[in-house]
Amino acid sequence: MLLAGAVLLGVVAIGTRRWWQDWLAARQAPQEPPRSDALRNRDERLKLALWASGEQFWDYDLVQRRLYRMRADETAVQTSDITVLTRQGEVPTIHEEDLPLVMERLRLHLQGKAPIFTSEHRMDMQGNGTWVWVRARGRVVERDADGQPVRIAGTARDITASRNAEYEHRIAGEVMRSMNEAVAVLDWAHQFITINPAFTRITGYAEEEIIGQPMTMLDSDQHEDAFFERMNRELRLTGRWSGEVWKVRKDGEEILCRIETNVVPDASGERPLYVQVLTDITEQKRAEQELRYLANYDTLTSLPNRSLLSERLSRAIVRARREHGHVAVLFIDLDRFKDINDSLGHATGDRILRSAAARVQQTVGTQHTVARLSGDEFTVVLEDINGMPDAEDVAQRIIHAFHAPLNFGERLELAVSPSIGISLYPEHAQVPTELLKHADTAMYQAKAMGRHTYQVYSESMDEKNRHRAILASALRRAIDRNELSLVFQPRLSISRQRVTGVEALLRWDSKEFGMVSPAQFIPLAEESGMILDLGAWALREACLTLREWHEQGLEELSMAVNVSSTQLQRGDLQAVVARTLQETGIPANRLELELTESVIMTHPEQNADTLRACRRLGISLAIDDFGTGYSSLAYLKRLPLTTLKIDREFIGDLTHDTDDEAITSTIITMGQSLALKVVAEGVETWDQYEFLRNHGCDEVQGHWVSQALGADQCLRFIREYYPGSGMRVAS
Repeated sequence: MLLAGAVLLGVVAIGTRRWWQDWLAARQAPQEPPRSDALRNRDERLKLALWASGEQFWDYDLVQRRLYRMRADETAVQTSDITVLTRQGEVPTIHEEDLPLVMERLRLHLQGKAPIFTSEHRMDMQGNGTWVWVRARGRVVERDADGQPVRIAGTARDITASRNAEYEHRIAGEVMRSMNEAVAVLDWAHQFITINPAFTRITGYAEEEIIGQPMTMLDSDQHEDAFFERMNRELRLTGRWSGEVWKVRKDGEEILCRIETNVVPDASGERPLYVQVLTDITEQKRAEQELRYLANYDTLTSLPNRSLLSERLSRAIVRARREHGHVAVLFIDLDRFKDINDSLGHATGDRILRSAAARVQQTVGTQHTVARLSGDEFTVVLEDINGMPDAEDVAQRIIHAFHAPLNFGERLELAVSPSIGISLYPEHAQVPTELLKHADTAMYQAKAMGRHTYQVYSESMDEKNRHRAILASALRRAIDRNELSLVFQPRLSISRQRVTGVEALLRWDSKEFGMVSPAQFIPLAEESGMILDLGAWALREACLTLREWHEQGLEELSMAVNVSSTQLQRGDLQAVVARTLQETGIPANRLELELTESVIMTHPEQNADTLRACRRLGISLAIDDFGTGYSSLAYLKRLPLTTLKIDREFIGDLTHDTDDEAITSTIITMGQSLALKVVAEGVETWDQYEFLRNHGCDEVQGHWVSQALGADQCLRFIREYYPGSGMRVAS
């Protein structure tokens, strides 16, 4: 181990054994004799070589096991003479992990298998446990008579600093190669010196294609020269720059990069180098823009959504307050759009909404905001107007614009009408939420006025809404308080000239409000879901009344009961009907459920399954208000219907309007061709009755026959009706 340690102390400078022996002899002589100039010059040159190389010279005596070391004193005062330090003794300790390799290399040299001994290893030079890396180099310089080596000499250098630097450089290189960000180093002239693999992946340029090329080869035309001048000026002043820059890939595609540039000096410290880190943020920016778009715009119509509308309305109010101006809010709802959407399908409904959005935007102009809140609700914010007359003028123009049908496909058109509510800043409200609420209130008032019109907000409308809320609360208690009742309107068979059935109609006599119109409380019941309980109650009461009439001899009489869309979709209609038939004991074929065309066409496939299940119970099914919806005749043919009721809108102008006459006669013919019983509603005059009779209508219903009557009155009317006499019992 001592021998190995002697060798491992090696350094890079080459020593000469002869000089070493002369030097030792001179040190051991009692008095140093005069030296020749040649020897003195050689001594100085060796000192200079040791000093210049920074290495140590070593000589190890293999027989005496003594190590001699010599090095120039780096700490000596700068003089023309170079001080040389010498030491002799044992070999410093070699690190246990490096010792086996050192011994193997020494053995190979001593055996003549390696011409020179070289090694890099760790040694404890000071004996204090501090390990330093040395690079040793040496060779056998003396052998005995048998040719065995007795002395080996060489040089050694402390390479700890360079070794650490190399290690750090290797780590830095590996980090640079593994980075996802592109890294490029540029010289003082902004030309590429080196790049990492990520740079090639992002830009498409290989290292050999870009080294030596100017940085400007990647510049995009999207930036002006002033942009790059500002960048270079900041680099000179602060030594760094960061920002977003458009670059051009090798394939010509432009990418947006986040760039961090730092200035570092070169090895001489005189000229700067530039280290750039580039990150491709094109997809990130695109995703951010998409999220920003989704947060502010409606994806179906590309109009601003509620969030952006509120922001723009707030800014408009601020400007109007500063300039003492006005802002109007128009709340637009498409009339009966739910029927269109349910009957034609959501895909068609979406196309109609896009067409409606374009129609509104085209009408009001791009200077005003048009937003879609939800469903078929649109809102317009009008700025820079003089007052309510301007807002009403825009509302009227929107209504007029919808006179022309909407195009929603190739050669496909549909007439749609809007209802509009208007509120005005500062007259009606001071904040966006209140303006929107008031415009919404006015829009519902426009619908209540018959649709296809506009209404301006007034405080009385809020009173109506409060009344509506109170009415809804009272309706919840109507069943428990026995405030509900049924009235019955007879249906006359034209061929048999007798009443063969009645339609049950729900009435509400409230203790607080008196008689409440079905047009008021039925929509309330449907919106709140109370229609499920009201519908089940009405069905049971109607069947109980029919049972009493059957028990009094009117066994052929049938009962028709209306069913809402909520009952059809949310309630278990089949189970409710089956339970009612079982509890009341009436024959199933004497019960008829009436559903409007729009109700049936809401979720048509699901509803068809429910109707078939009800039909299997043995009851009849009637489609009410036929001709006002958007159903497909081919689809209606597949439904298990038994009765078709013509809407009163077509009956009212019979004998006066040839179009209504043509439509009515066509419906009668179509219904009979489908083996359906045809019933006409709203018959008010003898002429209407005669027209229907002459065109083969099966039954009529309306005030010409009788108005709706209480149970006892209706029973008396049915009994006293004389076939063919035309006499009816007055209510």
